[in-house]
Amino acid sequence: MNWDQALQDYGHYLRIERGLSDNSIKNYRWDILKLMEFLNNNSLDDNPKRIPKETLQKFVYEVAKTMNPRSQARIISGLKSFFNYLVFEDYREDNPMDLIDSPKIGRKLPDTLSEDEINQIIEAIDLSKAEGERNRAMLETLYGCGLRVSELVGLKISDLFFEEDFIKVTGKGDKQRFVPISEVNKKYITLYRKEIRVHQDIKKGFEDILFLNRRGRQLTRAMIFTIIKRLAVEIGLKKNISPHTFRHSFATHLLQNGADLRAIQQMLGHESITTTEVYVHIDRTHLTEVMNKFHPRN
Repeated sequence: MNWDQALQDYGHYLRIERGLSDNSIKNYRWDILKLMEFLNNNSLDDNPKRIPKETLQKFVYEVAKTMNPRSQARIISGLKSFFNYLVFEDYREDNPMDLIDSPKIGRKLPDTLSEDEINQIIEAIDLSKAEGERNRAMLETLYGCGLRVSELVGLKISDLFFEEDFIKVTGKGDKQRFVPISEVNKKYITLYRKEIRVHQDIKKGFEDILFLNRRGRQLTRAMIFTIIKRLAVEIGLKKNISPHTFRHSFATHLLQNGADLRAIQQMLGHESITTTEVYVHIDRTHLTEVMNKFHPRN
């Protein structure tokens, strides 16, 4: 088995057996490609079946010279997963990454926006332009439903169940969930569809995609980033924000206003409650209020 064959087989495994998205598979493949590049640069001919722990230790050492601890940890985790797959398929008897430790990294708390900052960003949208109504509807949906940017650009008209007050969202690994949608959010999406989208020349294959670019095609994730960055500059916001910041703000504001953590987990589409629990650490004031309100000694 050579590296190219192993990489191809592993990609099939991630897609079919684990149901991962194309973006996740791309990241896993990148970890292995970095290792292949290291082997090639150092004229090492170790194949996946017999590469020793010592070679992998040297690779991790080289990675540590140019990457921050978080990136190092991600590569080590990716390679551990790859070699676990080889063991699972009986290509190897051991995982040579087992004794290689990841660097210690603290939990990175997500950046959030205040309600006022979100209002300022949305109010800065130029509604005199055709894309203004679209952009307002998109940002309201990011914040109002807590979507990932990939979920937003992939949202379809057939996913809108406005009479039931839900939208169907396709998340990581093509897992689907239903997320509640507010009257305000429904109003802006309907305005965009009736005033802007209906007049567009929609290209074949994109008839069901909700948010379209000026050429009648699906928006890219990069375009959503650009729109948000420009609006942040427009209002003089000093925070480094992205589409994901709206998702973080959605969860944080729900928690601050008393929402149940399990409900937030379901709306965000987190498999583990541990992922959702990061939002508990964001607002210490909220925790104090909960203690004062609900503890019997208070």
